[in-house]
Amino acid sequence: MKVPFSRYLDSIADGLRLLIADLSEDHDYVSVLATDSTGFSIVTSLHMKKVSSQNITSERGIVVRVARNDHYSEYACNDFDPKCWREKAEQIREAFDRQEELLTLCGVKPYVTGILADEVDTVRFEAEAQMLPEECDLSSIVEQMNELCLKTAAAGKDVYEVQSAAQSTHISKMFLSCEKDMRQSYVYTEATIVPLVAKDGRNANGYMGVSGRVGPEIIASLEDVWQDALKQAEDVLHAGRIEPGEYDIITSPEVSGLIAHEAFGHGVEMDMFVKHRALGEHYIDQRVGSDLVTMHEGALCAENVASYVFDDEGIRAGDTTEIDHGILKTGICDALSALRLGIAPTGNGKRQNFEHKVYTRMTNTLFDKGNDTLENMIASIEHGYLLEGMQSGMEDPKHWGIQCIISLGREIRNGKLTGKVVAPIIMTGYVPDILGNITMASNQQEVFGNGFCGKGHKEIVKVADGGPYLKTKGILA
Repeated sequence: MKVPFSRYLDSIADGLRLLIADLSEDHDYVSVLATDSTGFSIVTSLHMKKVSSQNITSERGIVVRVARNDHYSEYACNDFDPKCWREKAEQIREAFDRQEELLTLCGVKPYVTGILADEVDTVRFEAEAQMLPEECDLSSIVEQMNELCLKTAAAGKDVYEVQSAAQSTHISKMFLSCEKDMRQSYVYTEATIVPLVAKDGRNANGYMGVSGRVGPEIIASLEDVWQDALKQAEDVLHAGRIEPGEYDIITSPEVSGLIAHEAFGHGVEMDMFVKHRALGEHYIDQRVGSDLVTMHEGALCAENVASYVFDDEGIRAGDTTEIDHGILKTGICDALSALRLGIAPTGNGKRQNFEHKVYTRMTNTLFDKGNDTLENMIASIEHGYLLEGMQSGMEDPKHWGIQCIISLGREIRNGKLTGKVVAPIIMTGYVPDILGNITMASNQQEVFGNGFCGKGHKEIVKVADGGPYLKTKGILA
């Protein structure tokens, strides 16, 4: 069925248009992003359950962006009454006047940016989903997740707890300006299963998830991954420690996605180019990886939790080829940063919610697949590891250092898996070395959307990443 666009947003559209027309009389640019997103979150375990009719992406409000005298300002609120648009316009003017007075008093000079283009664009997009989060029976989903926890616990002799979580959001967003009327509505859903095991004073956990730009129906797919999560937990529980050193490695699609996200995800967010805080600024059209490395970023390069039709600045979503056969071609950019850099925006301007400012943010970040099989990749390694399971990662965009914490490694000797498991693993290295040493890429590719991404220590948004199995070299400890 079609995911219906918010009736509330439709009902305030005419009032917002009058607000925009009024503010346009003494401002060079005016736009409004209006949001109305509802959903739920569920957390269950063997010992507790927690159900909420909201989650981190639930929101309702508007944010008005204006430009005047080379200065951009924004005003956010959640109390817009379409009948009182004149009063709201005056409130906004007063707020902006006070802001300009304060900046003048403090001697702050505006960053001369120019005026955003306001080209005609009209779209109304309603995605497909089998279920809507606001209409589904939450009690039946809780029961389903409880049964899965019990089944997982019964199947593992060292299990002392099993946690399962799910969240689903029906997102409606409307972007209006003098020339644009853009409306989109879709649902994304994700769910995870986490078995916790303990033995002889040690403990470990496994982690598997499902996600997509679909309705809560996908939660039932946890049935397909709980056994993998339990095996991962038990393998980590009985794992040994790795001897630190540089090894030939094969990264699973999940770990490949972590590398893509950290290596040339944050490193080519071009608002960092404006501030000269990223090394990638100086490597455009230069080699940063082997010929096997092609990497895409954009809401259109995959369909998962971070896929949309337009971003939070009214820019159409894209599919950006950041690395083309080892050559860094470009980065991703929000509209204001693009204007400052003299380039076109890529549809990557995202807000945590209507109360937060726009930053350049990732959506789907993926390595392209190759032509190799996993079996041939394993057979090519004399001594190394197959790395599985992503825990966390970070990157230094100024120096291209990367650190990834990985759940486990499966030892390979003489072209075969030995059955020995080491865990946990910290992989470090210089990004161009890791990408430059890629010599094989599998013919299968996967996308994972169970994570959130922060800009610095805050500004949380949904992202997805992935890729094929990749053979390279890495420093492991």
